[in-house]
Order: sequence, then C-alpha cells, then structure tokens
Amino acid sequence: MTQRQLKLGAFIQATGHHIAAWRHPGSQADSGINIDHYQQVARTAEKGKFDMVFLADSVGIQQHGDDESRSRYGRIAHFEPVTLFSALAATTTHIGFVATASTTYEEPYLLARKFASLDHISKGRAAWNVVTTGNENAAGNFGKEEHPAHPLRYERAEEFIDVAKGLWDSFEDDAFLRDKESGVYSDPYKLHALNHKGKHFSVAGPLNISRPPQGYPVIVQAGASDAGRELAARTAEVIFTAWQTLDEAQAFYRDVKGRMAKYGRHPDELKIMPGISPVVGRTQEEADAKYRELQDLIHPSVGRGILQRFFPGVDLLQYDLDGPPPPFADSTNGNTSRLALVTELAQREKLTLRQLYQRLAGARGHRVVVGTPQKVADEIEAWFRNEGADGFNVMPPVLPASLDDFVELVIPELQQRGIFRTEYEGRTLRENLGLTRPQNQFALRREAASAAAA
Repeated sequence: MTQRQLKLGAFIQATGHHIAAWRHPGSQADSGINIDHYQQVARTAEKGKFDMVFLADSVGIQQHGDDESRSRYGRIAHFEPVTLFSALAATTTHIGFVATASTTYEEPYLLARKFASLDHISKGRAAWNVVTTGNENAAGNFGKEEHPAHPLRYERAEEFIDVAKGLWDSFEDDAFLRDKESGVYSDPYKLHALNHKGKHFSVAGPLNISRPPQGYPVIVQAGASDAGRELAARTAEVIFTAWQTLDEAQAFYRDVKGRMAKYGRHPDELKIMPGISPVVGRTQEEADAKYRELQDLIHPSVGRGILQRFFPGVDLLQYDLDGPPPPFADSTNGNTSRLALVTELAQREKLTLRQLYQRLAGARGHRVVVGTPQKVADEIEAWFRNEGADGFNVMPPVLPASLDDFVELVIPELQQRGIFRTEYEGRTLRENLGLTRPQNQFALRREAASAAAA
C-alpha cells in the first residue's frame, strides 16, 4: 500500500512573512516588483518538489496605523498574481501556481478567462485562491461607498464559483478539430453558452478560450468562518488555514471534511493545509538567534500597525505596549476568522500589546516553529499523521534565505521519513495533489439525456 504523502505549498510573500523581513540582510528589499527575485524563489521551490507556490493578494492597500507606521511598512507595492505567474510558468516545469482573486470585486467572465489562460500557459498548473476580500479599504477603489457585508460576500462567492465553472466548460474537451484537409476547425455542437441568470450575475457566455488543461484550475479557499467552511466543503479542493494548536487544527479538519458528504464529495477530494512559518537552524541555538534577529527589527510603530485592525477606532498610542491590550472588537466586516484567532491567542496566553504584535509579526497568526530541521519535521509530521493537516503552506520568514534553508535542511528530513515525494507524480497540479480532473457538465448532461432516451 502506498504511504500517504504530504502536500506542500510555498507561500511567497515578497520579502518574506516576518513584518520586518525587508530590513533583513537575507531578503530582497524590492522583491514585490522584482521578477528576478520571484523566478529564483519559484525555481528553489520546484527544486524542493513543492506542489505549488501561493501568492496572497488584495485589491487595495491593507496597511493600518499612523503615518510613521505606514512609512516603515514594506508590503505596499507588489505584482498582480496572474500576471506574475504567467511569467514564472515559462521558467518552471512542474510547480503549480495559486493566484488570489476576489469574488467581491471581480467579474466571473474576466476571471474565468484569466485563469483559463494561466492554466494553458502553464500547461495545467493553475489554481485560484477564492477570496471574498476581508480588506474593507478596497470598496473605494471600485466606486462603492462601503464594503459589502460578510454574509452577502459569501452568497455572491457561491454563485460566482458556479458561473466560473460553467464558463470553463464552454467548450468540450474534443471540440477543436483543427482539420486542415477538411477545413473544419471546431464542432459547433460541442460549444455551449452558459446563459446564467442568478441573483448576483447574468452571464451569457460562452468563454472565448478552450477548456483548461485541468478542466478547472484547482479551487483553493482560505476562510475559516462558518460560511467559509461551508463554501469550502462544497467547492474547495485545497484549504489554507491558520491554527496555533493541534487540537484546533484537528477540530477544523474534522468539521470541514465532515460537511462534504452532503455535497456528494469524498474527504480525499479536499486537501487541508495550515500555514507554518519555520525559522530553521542547524542547531536550536542558531535558530533562536535567527528569530531574535528578526524580532529585534520590528519598530514599535509597525507593531501597533499590525494590531490596529483588531481595535478599530482605538488610539493604541494611549496604551502601554507592556500592558494588556484594550478590548477586542466584538465583530468585523473584514476577516472574521482571523479576529477570532487573535482574540483567542491574546486571552489564552495573557499577552501584552508588545507580546501580541511580536507573535503576529512572524506570520499573522499562523504557527511559527523555531528550531532544527528535525524539530520542524517533527511538528509537520505530528499534524500530518493525526488529522491536523494533509500538508502545509510553508511561510518563509525571509525570502529568499528562509526558503533556501527549508529546501536544504527540512525537505531531506521529510523525504527520509517517507512522507514527502522525491519526484513529482505528474505534470499538472491536479496530478501532483492527487485530485481528479472534473468532467464537462454539458457533456455529462448530453450523455445522461442520450442514456435516458435509449
């Protein structure tokens, strides 16, 4: 029997995930708009046999805090993901590309066309990270007075995904004959207009590009609210999530996979991949020193900026950084699951404001592990073997240095334990993740109709 294999994503956050990474000598300070940097990082991840690289994105600047905090924030300029990944596809062969795009501020036809194009350009390595946008500042960039309410955003997302899938099925897989001798280019009976009319969208179709090599790009989702879990159980094939403890991760894992049966789905059709930010040293002392060096680079104003979104309308300058935080917001129209995680973390560990921003500075609430390759591999293996994860979204604190460390030191340890590949299983992202290629819904309907008439 083949041993279950770990899945790994490389979450490539420009200079790295630590908030002060851009100041570190191991980072590329202008990486957000440096194509050479991203090419190097993608090739390193492929060398390490990662399944995919993942790029988060927002349709607006997310930085909070005062002018001093904004002046010290290193993440305000970066590439749009689909554009970037189209370039990276040309310099890699196997690794997949997970691009974030919003169902709240994009339109299904244009998004479906972009991702179909990326899947063709990469020869079947595209994935869409479906977000409803937690950044309330984005509304003004699209002529809206206010950010749509959380329930409405998820309702729109449900319909959006169905429309996108319908558009990707516009052409059946064998619709294009391209027969020069007969002069027949395509079969018109295998071209389908969607003619969707719903609450949020009216989309005629068909899409003006052939069906993606993977059928659909892999569908990725990151919400952990109840609405997010339900959306994932129905539609997602990969979930990126954030948990601090194995108990929390196990509860989430079992909850989401337990919801899938009512949608006719098997638990193996969904890969749950929590974030982990590893600070790796050949010894524990070396790893601790690396972590201290990063923590010492955090300016207090940047620390307050990290926390500001959890305390809307509160002037954090009026609070002692070494004292307890003010009361957290009861709710948010932004990222509800992250607010719950941070509130629970602060209350459980009785953190001061400074301790809280130091905990969030490395990975914004994802688990940070500081230690030897063996210690990092132990943490990964424990969650993997005990229903906490199917894999991990690895969040290097500093890029490219921390990814280099992970590939050189941790990957061989995981391979030696027999839980991570030594070679890619296939050429498409679906093949490497062990996901099936979806059938064309219009072809299935015709076959069903023919069978019924027989």
